[in-house]
This record gives sequence, structure tokens and C-alpha cells, in this order.
Amino acid sequence: MSSKKTLVMGASDNPNRYSYLAVNKLRAFGHPVEAIGRKAVTVGDVQVNTTTLPLQDIDTVTMYLSPENQRPYYDYILGLHPKRIIFNPGAENEELAAKARAMGIHPQEACTLVLLSTGQY
Repeated sequence: MSSKKTLVMGASDNPNRYSYLAVNKLRAFGHPVEAIGRKAVTVGDVQVNTTTLPLQDIDTVTMYLSPENQRPYYDYILGLHPKRIIFNPGAENEELAAKARAMGIHPQEACTLVLLSTGQY
């Protein structure tokens, strides 16, 4: 299994949030993780940043922000040139998906946790 460097957008240190579970599960599966969230916290061994950092080699952006909260990050996310953006349930955003498709980035409406559990990540 190859590791896929993943950016978790909307990361949280609240164990009841799916983004928290995703960070931990991605790490458990051996994927390098970067994270951006509202609070500067640590989830497992991952530092959650509150600002956008210049990142390299991002394979996947997994989205846990509502569409309206995604808008300020459009240029940042597209500028990372990930291979795909996973829109988790509640984060579906046709506007960003269309922009991604136009740049050759694969938008995927799916659940990161399910993809990991079923070996489809």
C-alpha cells in the first residue's frame, strides 16, 4: 500500500467529529497528514494549523468544511495541485468540484473513513 499525503481541512481535536477520526485513521494506515482547523491543537501526532502553509506533494485533500467555509480556501487548495479532493458527507460543493475538474483534479463525494475501511483510499 502506498502512502498518500493528505490534507485534512476542518480538522478538530473533538473526538466526536469525523475529521478527528479521519486524522487518526489516516495515520493508523500510515498516511502522512497535514491539517488545518479553527484551533491550533494536536490530534495524535498531527499538529493542526490555523493558517495555510505552503505544502508539497499533497495527494488528497479531504474536506470537512461546509461549502460556505470552503470558499476562502479555493485558491489555496487548487494551488496545492492535489490528485483529488474528497468531499465528505455535508461538505459536497459543486462549485469547488467544477473548479477542480477544470484543473485536472478529481473531485470525489465519499467518506474518507469508509474509503480507508474498505481499502479504496
